[in-house]
Amino acid sequence: MTGAQDAALERFRALLRIPTMSRNAVEATDWAAFDEFVETLPTLYPLLHARLERERFGHALLYHWHGRDAEAPPAVLLAHYDVVPATADGWEHPPFAAELTGQGEKRLLWSRGTLDDKGAVVAILEAVESLLADGFTPENDVYLSFGHDEETVGSGARAIVAALRERGVRPAIVVDEGGAVIEKVFPGVRKPIAVVGVSEKGITTVRLTVEQQGGHASTPPRMTATVRLARAITRLNAHPFPARLTETNLRMVETLGGHASGPLRFVFARARMLQPVLRAVFARLGDETRAIVRTTTAVTQLSGSLAANALPETAEAVVNVRIAVGSSVAETLDHLRRAVHDPLVRIEAVDANEPSPVSPTSGPQWERVAAAIGAVHPDAVVTPYIMLGASDGRHFTTISDAVYRFTPFEMSSEERGTLHAKNERIRVTTWLRGIRFYEMLLRSL
Repeated sequence: MTGAQDAALERFRALLRIPTMSRNAVEATDWAAFDEFVETLPTLYPLLHARLERERFGHALLYHWHGRDAEAPPAVLLAHYDVVPATADGWEHPPFAAELTGQGEKRLLWSRGTLDDKGAVVAILEAVESLLADGFTPENDVYLSFGHDEETVGSGARAIVAALRERGVRPAIVVDEGGAVIEKVFPGVRKPIAVVGVSEKGITTVRLTVEQQGGHASTPPRMTATVRLARAITRLNAHPFPARLTETNLRMVETLGGHASGPLRFVFARARMLQPVLRAVFARLGDETRAIVRTTTAVTQLSGSLAANALPETAEAVVNVRIAVGSSVAETLDHLRRAVHDPLVRIEAVDANEPSPVSPTSGPQWERVAAAIGAVHPDAVVTPYIMLGASDGRHFTTISDAVYRFTPFEMSSEERGTLHAKNERIRVTTWLRGIRFYEMLLRSL
């Protein structure tokens, strides 16, 4: 590593050590950590803070980099600096110590936020600071939008979008976190695959509620509220949503088909003709591929009686639903009601969000992203896909037609498994390549 790379890594570690954990219970959030993060940035990136305008929306940050052509539509680089909570329990290295291990390509940086999503935030900051030091000015205006509560409610991103809309700003392109450079996900494809999210599933919380008379647990009826709720859950699990292949799915399969080997090359290359076969293949390959082709449900929370010896008067289940592109909240609720098939189970949507519009998979904005990926990962196959998680990028679809979700890091299946989990970490060389991606992208804007 060079001296400049060592210095960049130390800045990254300094920001990782600030525990900006967002919580659903706002009153439990340590806002002092967020203040520290915001106040630390100018000390680490002096050129950026001298040349770019900065606005605060609460703890969310918006930077405006004026380009040479003020009339041209701007670009937005989007990321978030809040992280999901973590304690030291079960971690090989403390989650906010930002410890380094290994050497060379095996050198690892351990910390909550390395992959999600401070890694992208700091890589963007490093790229801009470096370009400013080189005297670079973008052709078009560039905005840097850093949310503070993406992991919870996304109010920071929504506030920034509202402000930009009010000012008449309509970005030509928005690039947020999302896909990554992955391997060994699609059978028969040996090359690394750079998956770029052109849309994302809708995310909706559905509550199943059963209310009935309680009483002493010593004389239970045959069908208690919890039994009825459990039956509803098992029925839901037994009736998955139908598998579908959207245009984006088909484009992805066709793209990968040209790089596959074995019998699946024949299937992938004829995706449109063999859709029934492909739906069955995707449904059986694994959890990730199964989620690509259908709306998914996951029961995440259960509640019942407040006492061990009392029958519950109310039993509830919370279901996290990720709605496939091409479907809707209304269609999803209809399916759930048919699957549960019990009028005594109330089914209602909370915080309902429809799937995002689909961004173009051709044209100048797509080519800018693909070219930047190719410059840094020349062996990777670039393909569109539908993002399974939710991001702040979905809010920007109201002001931009080209919103892409791509995190410029290589992530193994094991590394992806640390997202929102223990032992989150990133390879140092991977993070440094991420800086290069943003530099290349900014030079093309």
